[in-house]
Amino acid sequence: MPFRASYRKNLSMTLLLLPNLLGDLPEHKAFLPISVDQAVATIDGLIAESEKGGRRFLSRFQHAKKPHEIPIALLNKHNQDYDFLLEPCVTGEIWGLVSDAGLPCVADPGARLVARARQLGVQVEAFVGPSSILLALMLSGLSGQQFQFHGYLPKNYEQRDQVIGEMGRSLGTQIFIEAPHRNSATLEALLKLLPDSTILCVAWDLTLSTQGVMTEKVATWKRLPLPNIQKKPTIFLIGG
Repeated sequence: MPFRASYRKNLSMTLLLLPNLLGDLPEHKAFLPISVDQAVATIDGLIAESEKGGRRFLSRFQHAKKPHEIPIALLNKHNQDYDFLLEPCVTGEIWGLVSDAGLPCVADPGARLVARARQLGVQVEAFVGPSSILLALMLSGLSGQQFQFHGYLPKNYEQRDQVIGEMGRSLGTQIFIEAPHRNSATLEALLKLLPDSTILCVAWDLTLSTQGVMTEKVATWKRLPLPNIQKKPTIFLIGG
């Protein structure tokens, strides 16, 4: 049954996991279902990674209150006080959780908040939306039967190179992301360390007009001009 704003009277102590766009697109309806519009209309407040990102998200939707009137609490590396963040839900309010991009709790610190919400008896509802990880896997042509997401690579170059070597020897599709300013250096390291027969996919700016996806063997990559992925949201995938 779809979520509707009229159901608010039946909800209490609820945390809504709200999907976000992958980039600064002018219109959200092509990527987010109507159930997200209906859910946002019910919330008393929003938990976000940043004030700016949270306000941008709220400005896309209709609400009884103006976007600047809806309280925002921050969940990021500087604030992980889960009990404080969930206190409004515990007292009966409906709050949303949103990531700066994509799905909350996927490559995102929201998972621990959800775990604590369940311990406190807070109802948790999730909504579908775009995931750059799954979109990249779908577009890559690599196996979706067996895959593993590794998150970010280590910053230390020796540790990074060790992890790349291990992924190159692993079964199934290996997926990871990088800090955007390290993308180009990481791509060069992949071409240096992986065997020529390894299949490498690089997907960037997914869902945007500048989207690009390249899947080639490493030997072929070495003969091609490398894409400009520096400072662009990018997913790396490695297959046998």
